[in-house]
Amino acid sequence: MSPKTEQRKERRSLVPPPVALGMSVIVPGMGQILAGEIQRGLLLIGSFASIIGLSVWRFVLLANGVTGALPIYLKSFSRRPELVIILTLLMVALYVWNFLDAWKQAKKKKRGGAGIFVVIIALFFALGWQISQIDVYKAVTKFPEALQPLSRVLWPWKAAITYRTKELTATAPILVGDVGTAPPAPVKQEGKPYLISEPTRGHLSTLDSQNEVVPGTLLHLRGSGFRPDTETQIWWIDPLGNRFRPRQGGKYTSVMTDANGEFTFDLTMPYRLMPPSAVGPQLHKVEAEQSQRVGGPIASEPLRVTIERMIETIIMGMMATLFGIILSIPVSFLAARNLMSGSWITMAIYFITRTIMNIVRSIEPLIWALIAVVWVGLGPFAGIVALTLHSVAALGKLYSEAIEGIDPGPIEAIQATGATKLQTIVHAVVPQMIPPFVSFSIYRWDINVRMSTVIGLVGGGGVGFILVQYIRLLDYRAAGIAVWFIALTVSILDYVSAQIRARFV
Repeated sequence: MSPKTEQRKERRSLVPPPVALGMSVIVPGMGQILAGEIQRGLLLIGSFASIIGLSVWRFVLLANGVTGALPIYLKSFSRRPELVIILTLLMVALYVWNFLDAWKQAKKKKRGGAGIFVVIIALFFALGWQISQIDVYKAVTKFPEALQPLSRVLWPWKAAITYRTKELTATAPILVGDVGTAPPAPVKQEGKPYLISEPTRGHLSTLDSQNEVVPGTLLHLRGSGFRPDTETQIWWIDPLGNRFRPRQGGKYTSVMTDANGEFTFDLTMPYRLMPPSAVGPQLHKVEAEQSQRVGGPIASEPLRVTIERMIETIIMGMMATLFGIILSIPVSFLAARNLMSGSWITMAIYFITRTIMNIVRSIEPLIWALIAVVWVGLGPFAGIVALTLHSVAALGKLYSEAIEGIDPGPIEAIQATGATKLQTIVHAVVPQMIPPFVSFSIYRWDINVRMSTVIGLVGGGGVGFILVQYIRLLDYRAAGIAVWFIALTVSILDYVSAQIRARFV
């Protein structure tokens, strides 16, 4: 029988079972403490306090503006009956189980099982489900809407290449309003695209008092001299030079040319808000445009930018790891208890070093990146500063723990020869530290490269900086290119680090 089992067997209840039961009825968990199961009782007290606090918080949020315990409960029940019923049943079951468990603990006839903690976990799960606002129905019903952007992220290579294009355009003037003389039809030139509008003046679409669109003048467009059987986009250009594509029927306006390179199209003059200073005749233009590929495929801008930023990310991780190794090696010796236990001065240095490392390591690199951006500005340097600070603390801890776990035999042998502290470290500690140091350093490089993609989200440079821009612009194909390069880079670095580790460790 183990000492721990004997210790539990020797524990005696401080009170009889009825008293333990009664105390747990008053304060859940108190009966277990009086029965000698202190850890079990404290865990129950903490669990009850957390569950009640979280439940009250959620019920108050559900019953926004309602006061009084019963009105809050009833309002919460009316809004989320399934949640309130589950929480109520589980809390009643836990409360009853609690004082029955106290009776068993006081009788010492049978050790308490883990069933009561299963109920506690179920309660925390139910609360967590509501707090995190999990909606399975919404996730299932809305999934088809996510298929299109998801497919673009998973297979973005259509946006990885592009082509140089040559545009064929033709414009026709449109006078808006009743002021001025309607412009004449454009002069047709041999061998060039031609566009004419009938009429050449009209009124733009407007909004009524209910913000409903009142259609403007209907223009009949005729084009010729374009490439046959090719999509032709229709654009609108206002007097300020702003160019945009009108929409009709929820789609951007475009038309296919026939076999002779001609087309006809009816366009309702679009809504356009003009500045108050726009007085007098306002000459707009309608434009027909075709794009033609010229030459072979070339790398698109998202692909080029992603490759550049990915290289920047790798260099950031490498530089941060290098600086982290250089700075963390001396720190690790100061944080190793077996090397710093010689006097109270060295032990004070040990505790100070450990405390600083724990504080720095507890702050995520993302937070350090925010601070570094304020310190040195946007860019990869801020990312390197953030990763270096975190690397020094993390590697210092790993290195120091490896130093504390080395074989003391060589140290004692070197010290027996009268070697100094420095000689002991050089000849007895360092040789044992090379394999774990190499392993930890390579692992940290892998972490830094992956973290470089994250700190870019807050302006720390790297591929994460453009990834968040692509996501905000809803350019999922460009974002997919960045995601693929991140995954490929991490996989390659994992293989490389494994090969290096196999040679040195």
